[in-house]
Amino acid sequence: MSGVKAISDSKFETEVIEATAPVLVYFWATWCGPCRLVSPSIDWAASHYDSRLKVVKMEVDANRTSVKKYKVEGVPGLRLFQNGRVIASHEGAITKQKLMDFLERHLVNE
Repeated sequence: MSGVKAISDSKFETEVIEATAPVLVYFWATWCGPCRLVSPSIDWAASHYDSRLKVVKMEVDANRTSVKKYKVEGVPGLRLFQNGRVIASHEGAITKQKLMDFLERHLVNE
């Protein structure tokens, strides 16, 4: 899977809902200071969990349909999907350790 892929509302269904692996959706904004702090951890998660997790990012201002549908009220925002459903969410800045804990709680080891 490898790396964080930028997607838009039009790709959400195929990239996230229809994905066979769990998907971490990172909602962010160019004007968001905490997003700049969290982005390296998101990149780390994409490479560290490469075999178990797909990571995508969505810019909130350009993708209001997904933001509204998944009730993203703050950025950075995380939604973890499995089998087309949100299984976990987080809003606000998150440290690398807390991100790892968040993912480990929900990902099944292979």
